[in-house]
Amino acid sequence: MSMPPPPRSAWPQEHLSPSGEPLVPLARAPRKNPVLRTRQATLPPGQRGRIALGLTAHAALGALALQRCQDCQAWQYPPREACHRCLSLRLKWTPHEGRGWLLSDTVLHHSNDLYYRERLPWRLGMVQLADDPAAGASSDTGAGPALICHVHAGVAAPADARPQAVRLIARLDKSGQAVLIAMPPHTSDEKVHLMADDPQLREMTCDPRYRKVLVSDAKSALGQAVVRACVDAGADIVWAGQAEPWKRFPGMDQLDRLKPVSWVPLDLTDERSVNELAAEIGGKVDIVINTAEVHRTYGISARRGTDVARAEMDVNYLGLLRLAQAFGPALKGRAADGAHNACAWVNVLSVYALSNFPAHGTYSASKAAALSLSQCLRAEMRQAGIRVINLFPGPIDDEWNQQMPPPKLAPAALASAIVKALRDGVEDVYPGDVAQEWLARWQDNPKVLEKELGA
Repeated sequence: MSMPPPPRSAWPQEHLSPSGEPLVPLARAPRKNPVLRTRQATLPPGQRGRIALGLTAHAALGALALQRCQDCQAWQYPPREACHRCLSLRLKWTPHEGRGWLLSDTVLHHSNDLYYRERLPWRLGMVQLADDPAAGASSDTGAGPALICHVHAGVAAPADARPQAVRLIARLDKSGQAVLIAMPPHTSDEKVHLMADDPQLREMTCDPRYRKVLVSDAKSALGQAVVRACVDAGADIVWAGQAEPWKRFPGMDQLDRLKPVSWVPLDLTDERSVNELAAEIGGKVDIVINTAEVHRTYGISARRGTDVARAEMDVNYLGLLRLAQAFGPALKGRAADGAHNACAWVNVLSVYALSNFPAHGTYSASKAAALSLSQCLRAEMRQAGIRVINLFPGPIDDEWNQQMPPPKLAPAALASAIVKALRDGVEDVYPGDVAQEWLARWQDNPKVLEKELGA
C-alpha cells in the first residue's frame, strides 16, 4: 500500500504519518498515570555477521559507507566477501553520498517480531542507489544496488511509476546495529533533527527535546556550555550537578535565569552523594551527560607521589563507575517508556584515550580506563536499547590546556557536538580538527602515532 504524497509546501511541518494521516508534532509528555504498566524494553533483531558489522562501524560515526570493488568499482549490498560482478575479493568500505530513488514503498501493519509489533504501522521501501563517482574512482557501472530500508514520512510515495529522489542515511537502531533510512533529498545533516516528529526516526535518535537531562558537573566551562545547549535544544528539565553546592562560581547567575535548569548536589567522588541523588531523580532522568573530570598536566616523573593520578582516576574512572551503578538500572527500566523514554548516556572522554599523550600522561591513562569502562557500559545498556555515546575531543580551550598551541576546541563547540550526537543517534564522535587528525593517524597505524606522540 502506497502513501499519498505530502504537500511539498507544508513539509516538514505537516508531513504525513505511515497511516496516511497528518503527522502530529511531538508534544511534551503528559503526567504519567502510575497505574499503567511501563512498556518493557524490546529490541529489533540484532544478529549480524562479522562482515556486515563494517556497515555498523561506520554508522556509529554517523557515516554511510558501502563496500566497493577495487577492480570493477561495483558497489556491494548487502555486505559480502566477494564482488557480485567480478568475484574479486578486494572489497573496500567506501563513503557513499546516499543519493538514490525510491522505487516503491509499503506500510507494514503486521509483524511477527515483538519490537515492530508494538510500533506499527511502519513504512518500508525499496531504494535504488546511484553509482556515486564522487565517493571513489569514476566508473561506468550505472545504477548502484537496490535495497530495502526504512522510509521517512517526509518522502513522497512513487506516483505514476515515477521514482522519488531520496537521500539515504545510516543510523543505529535500538539494538546498536546499522539501519538505512530514506530521507527527503535536500535534507542536510544539520536538518535531520527537525524531522524527529516521525516516530520511526525518533526510534533511531536520542533528541533531547522534551526530555529530562542530568549534567554531572555544571561548574566547569564545558558543563555550563552543555547546560545551555540542552536548554536551547528544548529539554524540559536540566539537572545541573555541582559537587560543592554551598559555593557560587562564575557563570552560575546566568544559568539561574534559565527556567529548565535545576541545581542538584552531586559529587562523583562520594558514593553516598551519587546514590542519594539517584534515589531522588533517577526514575525521571532520560539522558545522562557525564562532564565531570579532573585534568592535570603531569607525566610519570614530572611529580612525586600518586595523589594527582589518584584524583584523576577517582573522578574520570571511578566517578563514571559510581554514576553508572546508581543511574544505569533506572535508565534501563524506562527505556521503552513511550515517546519520551530514557534513551542515552553521554561520556566526555578525550582523544588521548586512544594513545597516551606523555605531556598529559596520567590524565591520558585515566581516560583510557574510562573508555574501557564505557565500552562495558555500552554492552550492558544496549540490552535495554539505551545508547552510550562517547566523545573524544582534542584539547579544550580551558585552564589546563593553556600551554597547548591552537587549534583548541571551544566548550560551546563541544556542547553543540554533544547535542548533535544525541540527535543523530551515533555512538562515537571526534569533534574538532585535532581529534579528527589523531583519529586518522591512529586508524592508519597506532604504533606510528605512539612514536610520534612520544617524540
